[in-house]
Amino acid sequence: MRMPWRTTESALLRDVALVCLADGIVGVSFGAIAVAGGLPWWVPVVMSLLVFAGGAQFAAVGVVLAGGSPLAAVAAGAVLNTRLFPYGLAVADVTDGHWWVRLLGAHVTTDESVAFALRHDDPARRRSAFWTCGVTLFTVWNVAVLLGVLAGSMVTNTAAFGLDATFPAVLMALALPTLADRRTRTAAFSGAAAAVALTPFLPAGLPVLAALSGLAVGRPGWLGRPRRPGWLARRPRRAVAAGATVGELQAGGEH
Repeated sequence: MRMPWRTTESALLRDVALVCLADGIVGVSFGAIAVAGGLPWWVPVVMSLLVFAGGAQFAAVGVVLAGGSPLAAVAAGAVLNTRLFPYGLAVADVTDGHWWVRLLGAHVTTDESVAFALRHDDPARRRSAFWTCGVTLFTVWNVAVLLGVLAGSMVTNTAAFGLDATFPAVLMALALPTLADRRTRTAAFSGAAAAVALTPFLPAGLPVLAALSGLAVGRPGWLGRPRRPGWLARRPRRAVAAGATVGELQAGGEH
């Protein structure tokens, strides 16, 4: 007879393996593009070890390859990584312990590891899911980036393989699931329009930061104030009753 916990662990390992396979492919693309674009081999490797944030790494390297400054690259990556703050709060119980446990837990906090942890209510299962996904994904990601670096050093024309489209494709994939409501779409499209309009006039990397102006457009109240109730609905009940009585008397006098 199969024990329930063994079935759960098998399902966890299967799901983590699928996630790692998908992220590994992206990691290979990241390493190959970074090196083929002219960056030293150690830049994507060290970045993957110390930063370990796929979206932020793509954004930062994309800014640098476009000619932007390192400061603009760091700012672009930091903006994407702000989402990790609420993630850390959500799994604070999982990473509780010695300072080095919290530090390591913060480093392997990703969209995937948090999602796996939040699937469970039992503390032990949450902890197992988080660390299994986080540590495995960290290992696979860094190995994949290293393989991509080796491949990128041998590929002279990344456009021939379509790898030059990896950066915008990955960033688009990260953005699309968040465009669920009207306010978010308004902010995103407004920021994108601002970035495109300013691209001919600003150094590379700065238009991405200018896209943050879309947050002001998407703030509550920008799209119009909530519909205010009619004057009759705002009057005190006594005034409403008096108005209704006058109306009835007028209607009675007309008959």
